[in-house]
Amino acid sequence: MFTGLVEEVAAVERIDRAAGGAQLRLRAQRVLEGLRLGDSISVNGACLTVVAFGAGWFAADAVPETLRRTNLGALVPGDAVNLERALRVGERLGGHWVTGHIDGVGVVRSLEREGLASVMTVAAPPQVMRYVVEKGSICVDGVSLTVMDATADAFRVSVIPHTGAHTTLQTARPGRRVNLECDLLAKYVERLLQQGIPRGASEAPDLMSAQESSQGRLSEAFLRAHGFA
Repeated sequence: MFTGLVEEVAAVERIDRAAGGAQLRLRAQRVLEGLRLGDSISVNGACLTVVAFGAGWFAADAVPETLRRTNLGALVPGDAVNLERALRVGERLGGHWVTGHIDGVGVVRSLEREGLASVMTVAAPPQVMRYVVEKGSICVDGVSLTVMDATADAFRVSVIPHTGAHTTLQTARPGRRVNLECDLLAKYVERLLQQGIPRGASEAPDLMSAQESSQGRLSEAFLRAHGFA
């Protein structure tokens, strides 16, 4: 589990590709502190497992599924990536809950200055946009950001100077592909609504109509009727 607060920007030193995936070797410093084999590190928002490390570097494997679902497959030596170690219990949660499981890859559509901030518009696929809401959280290349607003196929985020200076977002340009992870809570809520409430599990069966209770499902009409509009 991560927070989306990038600890370090590192450089790709080497990529060894094979039919079964690829191994990335990254130059790093801060994330090596206290590092052990098997630890998780977020690389551009994707959770990878450390398989080897030494003075100033670590290596992690990326399986075919990871390469398909992220922008890691397009990396070349010299590219910069955002790094974050897994969250320790008891530490401050300054960003939001981030799993390191990428939902889709978006494309930077435009960048505009607005005062001190840089407003980034990102086009995203439907499987991502369905969970994007105004003032909600989204992780972009491992960076926790707040959604300014959203349309059917894109969203805008505001990148403050500190975030830009300490992440790869400072060098983002239109056309760049970025890893996206939606807020985990939204996906669980959707799943629960799709499955419905098992019969007899409702603690307040009198609130549901006979038809809704027999079907064991929540509906938008039911929620509105009981003050959840």
